[in-house]
Amino acid sequence: MNGNLQNDDRDRIVQLVIEAQTGDRDAFGQLVEIFQPVVFAIALKRLRHYWEAQELSQDVFIQAMQKMDQLREPAAFPGWLRSIAARMAINRAVRRPNDYATEPEALASVCVENETPLHAILEVERRDNLAVGISRLGAMDRDTLQAFYVDGQSLREMSDEFEAPIGTIKRRLHVARKRLAKEMEELEAVAV
Repeated sequence: MNGNLQNDDRDRIVQLVIEAQTGDRDAFGQLVEIFQPVVFAIALKRLRHYWEAQELSQDVFIQAMQKMDQLREPAAFPGWLRSIAARMAINRAVRRPNDYATEPEALASVCVENETPLHAILEVERRDNLAVGISRLGAMDRDTLQAFYVDGQSLREMSDEFEAPIGTIKRRLHVARKRLAKEMEELEAVAV
């Protein structure tokens, strides 16, 4: 649910929270149905892994159910739940161990380094050309590519930031990619 709740929606949520605080599991189940997409989106944005975000979403609702009696203002439930989701997602992202398919020592004995000094030089040259290509673009193209590819913003976030419809943002991304590709082709042609 976004921040634009209608009065009827707010009243319904407050009533469900009050009922859930008195132990009504059906009321809490309805809150889960209403807020599950929001909690999942927060978890997915932080963790960037679908299944882990699903698992965390369940954990968030378990935590919320256990702490319902600590919520003093039922109208604050949406923000309270979002803060639980964000905090738990951050904690999980920070505390999760690195995944290893096997013992690192065993892996090191069979892995072959495919990178050569030439690969490293070509990668640096590619990055430099990309930076030059981006610098040749107009401000709108640069800002659009930066927001999407570097900052990792969703189309909706970009729509809000640039105050433009999502369709316009999609078109801007398409045009900016085309212009960048043209700049890269010109840079490669000069280099050859």
